[in-house]
Amino acid sequence: MKKLVECVPNFSEGRDLTIINQIADAIRSVEGIKLLNVDPGKATNRTVMTLVGEPMDVVEAAYRGIEKAAELIDMTKHFGEHPRMGATDVCPLIPVANISMEETAEFAKILGQRVGEELGIPVYLYEAAQSNAARKNLSVIRAGEYEGFPKKILLPEWKPDFGDAKFNEKSGATVIGARDFLIAYNVNLNTKSVKRANSVAFDIREAGRVKRTGDPVNGPIEKDENGNEIRIPGKLKGVKAIGWYIEEYGIAQVSINITNFRETPLHVVFEETRKSADERGIRATGSELVGLVPLSAMTDAGKFFLRKQGLSLGVSDAELIHIAVKSMGLDELGPFNAEERIIEYQLAKDDKGRKLRDMTLLAFANETASESPAPGGGSIAAYIGVLGISLGTMVANLSASKKGWEKRVEEFSDWAEKGQHLKDVLIQLVDEDTRAFNKIMDAFGLPKANDEEKKIRKEAIQSATKYAIEIPYKVMETAYASMEIIKEMAENGNPNSVSDAGVGALCARSAVIGAYLNVKINASGLDDKEYVKMILVKAASLEEKAKNMEAEILRIVDSKIK
Repeated sequence: MKKLVECVPNFSEGRDLTIINQIADAIRSVEGIKLLNVDPGKATNRTVMTLVGEPMDVVEAAYRGIEKAAELIDMTKHFGEHPRMGATDVCPLIPVANISMEETAEFAKILGQRVGEELGIPVYLYEAAQSNAARKNLSVIRAGEYEGFPKKILLPEWKPDFGDAKFNEKSGATVIGARDFLIAYNVNLNTKSVKRANSVAFDIREAGRVKRTGDPVNGPIEKDENGNEIRIPGKLKGVKAIGWYIEEYGIAQVSINITNFRETPLHVVFEETRKSADERGIRATGSELVGLVPLSAMTDAGKFFLRKQGLSLGVSDAELIHIAVKSMGLDELGPFNAEERIIEYQLAKDDKGRKLRDMTLLAFANETASESPAPGGGSIAAYIGVLGISLGTMVANLSASKKGWEKRVEEFSDWAEKGQHLKDVLIQLVDEDTRAFNKIMDAFGLPKANDEEKKIRKEAIQSATKYAIEIPYKVMETAYASMEIIKEMAENGNPNSVSDAGVGALCARSAVIGAYLNVKINASGLDDKEYVKMILVKAASLEEKAKNMEAEILRIVDSKIK
């Protein structure tokens, strides 16, 4: 599964569209990157851009944007309302899918080092990329702004993390780091009162509210012995919130920024806002997302609400998203289009090729039966594996909802979740096997007019061939792993569906054997004989295990049918 990282560079130019467009074009020039948003602000004289892609592609795109900004923006002439310290003021990397914060921080360091060394711009790391606690906070690093940095950079405690401790007059300095995804989210209330909405906002936000003597709204603010305001903390960490009135809708909302949705999930914010509103005689009627949201935020919400209903969590992402939308009223003010609002789905739109996974059964069969060599046996083996684990997952869900088995819902829900994960991996491998074949064909199509071209062509063929071995081997591993779930369902699942588990086992075994054939035929074209020997031994072992597991499952199935 692809690792996805978002990057949100802030450039110190919000008025000159020629400069803004050139920076955006530099970012777009990196293949595999999707520039999701360009948001210029005239008053702030600042443009925020949002791009997404795989980590090293994001690093390259961000570097090109920073490079172009350094070329076009002269900080000696820059004025604006927003605090800033450089042509590229801040550039955070944000983990989106299948990547940890720690890994993302390492990519931020790669970018920071390159900017510091190749562009001569002093770079400061922040948030998760910064190990020095005194320098983690952006506002602390940026204090003094551009005008104060000629002196600040000379202080030993403010030596840059990358680049020389020398002020770059034209470009200033840049802060690069890793932070969590920020979700902008509004909860709708059945009131027009901003005062009431603010009360709810103060209840939930981390900063809470100031403590007052007597009247909690108008009473004098209490202070400590140092003269600092005493605050009553709010319920939710990493949450900023305020109330406002939206004339377009005729309602007040609690406007919320969730700065760490993994620590304080979207559904928790909704539930706590709803509870606070209830306590104040107000009702949360729904909510809305502003901008994009990671897929995991929606699927986690769907699982939360299914769990509250005592239902299995092992359903498709589409079903989880539907439950989340309906539970939080995300479609109250307008339709919620998952393809437009979920960041992973937006990025997938850049894949111009037809996806096998999106075809109807008939279209997939017709495509396979055509004179085109792809999809071939490898993709079909993966799809057989999809059908096998889908049957196993179905039995798990039927078992979770079986009358009289209410105490076993969590047990079967866990199995169904595992099955959904393996199903999703195998679905991706259906397309990936065809892509692997196409990579080989593309490599064979490279020019070979001279020795250098021949060398490049041969290396490309060998690299593509190795990839075409790795993909069906991954199918073998995944399909075999699914047999554990299928066996469990045959032994302990709903007895009325035991034959379905048996068919699932037949599919999974066939997927392993079919993928093994592809491993062997592709291995014959690889020059690295040590690798070939190793992978064939492992693959043969997996095939034997799959055959034995199938036989064991079918014995269980036969014993329960007779």
